[in-house]
Amino acid sequence: QVQLLESGGGLIQAGESLRLSCLFYGDLGSINAIGWYRQAPGKQRDLVAEFSKGGSTDYTDSVKGRFTISRDNANHRIFLQMNSLKPEDTAVYYCHATLAGWVNGKPSEFHYWGQGTQVTVSS
Repeated sequence: QVQLLESGGGLIQAGESLRLSCLFYGDLGSINAIGWYRQAPGKQRDLVAEFSKGGSTDYTDSVKGRFTISRDNANHRIFLQMNSLKPEDTAVYYCHATLAGWVNGKPSEFHYWGQGTQVTVSS
């Protein structure tokens, strides 16, 4: 099992910054990807930013240039620095990890989610 624990959400004003943190621990195995998703009210959960297995980073277009994902492997943490926040960034932010594994002798992927942290940006 893998556990993910987010922290750092809150209520802030547009234009301000916030830093989210995710502590990951447990049977980490082979991590294919780890990063952040978000879900706004009435919308689907979408990728915000993540590290892929090859070490590259991916960002959704709407946060490029404003958000930065980083990691501290020694302390099992990843971070999401969010600058110039906008009201449309309001959402529950989830830490997410994809691990490689096997199911019935076939390679598969397993998805793990944190409990989420609320980010609310007021205009």
